[in-house]
Amino acid sequence: MLPRLSLGARYACDMDAAPEELAPRRLTGAATWLLTQAASYASRLVAAGFAVAGSRGYHYRLLAALQEYGPASQAALSRRTGVYVSDVVAAVNELVAEGLVERSVDASDRRRNVIILTGEGRRRLRQLDRRVSAIQDEFLSPLAPDEREQFMQLLERLLEYHGRRSTDERRPSAAPKAHRGTRTPKAAPST
Repeated sequence: MLPRLSLGARYACDMDAAPEELAPRRLTGAATWLLTQAASYASRLVAAGFAVAGSRGYHYRLLAALQEYGPASQAALSRRTGVYVSDVVAAVNELVAEGLVERSVDASDRRRNVIILTGEGRRRLRQLDRRVSAIQDEFLSPLAPDEREQFMQLLERLLEYHGRRSTDERRPSAAPKAHRGTRTPKAAPST
């Protein structure tokens, strides 16, 4: 059983909320704020779920990438999982200590390490897969199966669009050119 976590700010439709617990309507009416709140709750739920298994989200990401793509350098794992290289190194050290992965020197480039999933690592990944499934069920419990599928499709569409857009913005030709002596304006803070 997963622990029940507090959401923090409450919504106007929450009949149990005291007035001082209610978030302002201009926040609760913003998709970015709602996604941030849901993501924050999901993050706490994931952390608590993995903690019960004596693991962390980084461990799961790395084990999943190794299972799906095979042996990889720490830099490749960083790119595939979205985990900073320094955090990959620390997490790999923890996984090596538990016997879940092995680190060896790359025969083609002795400056680089290759990380390999062990049999024990595969067993742990299957255990964590079950934990992730329970976390997903808990997080999405208010939604019917067809709503869950639609929700996932909408999230994927948003991430695909914004991922493509941010990739375009990183290209040199897409970057705005600042005139000498002027500053590029900072992005407005999101809610």
